[in-house]
Amino acid sequence: MIGEGLQSTNQRNHSYVRDNVEVGFFTDPTVCIGCKACEVACKEWNQVPDDGFTWLGNSYDNTGHLGASTWRHVMFLEQDRAKGNQVAGPMSLDQDPFRWVFLSDVCKHCEEAGCLEACPAGSIVRTEVGSVLVQNDVCNGCGYCVVSCPFGVIDRRPSPLPEAGGAFKCTFCYDRQKSGLVPACAKVCPTESIVFGRLDDLRAQGAKRVQQLQEAGYTDAQLYDPQETSVRGIHAFFLLLGEPEAYGLPPKPQVPTIYLKSAWTAAFATAIASIIATLVAFAFSS
Repeated sequence: MIGEGLQSTNQRNHSYVRDNVEVGFFTDPTVCIGCKACEVACKEWNQVPDDGFTWLGNSYDNTGHLGASTWRHVMFLEQDRAKGNQVAGPMSLDQDPFRWVFLSDVCKHCEEAGCLEACPAGSIVRTEVGSVLVQNDVCNGCGYCVVSCPFGVIDRRPSPLPEAGGAFKCTFCYDRQKSGLVPACAKVCPTESIVFGRLDDLRAQGAKRVQQLQEAGYTDAQLYDPQETSVRGIHAFFLLLGEPEAYGLPPKPQVPTIYLKSAWTAAFATAIASIIATLVAFAFSS
């Protein structure tokens, strides 16, 4: 945490991979300053190609969303509502409330990952620390993982970018973690809006932070960690001000495979109905 210096979990070396300890990211937008250092560090360490430098005209957000070439995305959210106990002053437009929220989005590394379940090539695996890793050298580019992610995180890289056709997303800096290093994005975050550490510790820290904010007047503060759905919780969870939909997050994300039973039941019923209809047709025609 801020103020702990080299003792912060964002700065000190660790042995989580060797000890098989589940880790995660806790992201708190109330202390994010929108500097995008996490985006830059992610691209530099992982050699992720640029996004085309397209000016979207959406506030100061020039990456737009997560994808094959954007593994960290700092969202700029402008809302016409008060931030905590904020009182609109005489310099504001018609004294209307206004808040500007920055949120660094990333792959959620789901406890039950739709991308991992859908991969036919075995290129997506679960690591010792609970993260979900795409092995680029095994990926065949089928795209099943893309449509199976409830958060729309993973995507195939288009030509003429390097390794075009393969699926890419955040690796949780697994290569750094194996060497006892902190993921690049958390390492450089100047305000520690992104906190890296043991998953159970972070969840406790997140709950405490929500309580602090609610007591300070942020009545809409909540944790986004959908443990009650088929996703069963995420390893990169967020503190949100307001509803998840405002951040492009589904309120109740579900792994697509939960619909397999109903799909097979419907297919079986259709097949039986078709057989019966065929037999009846033959019976009346003879």
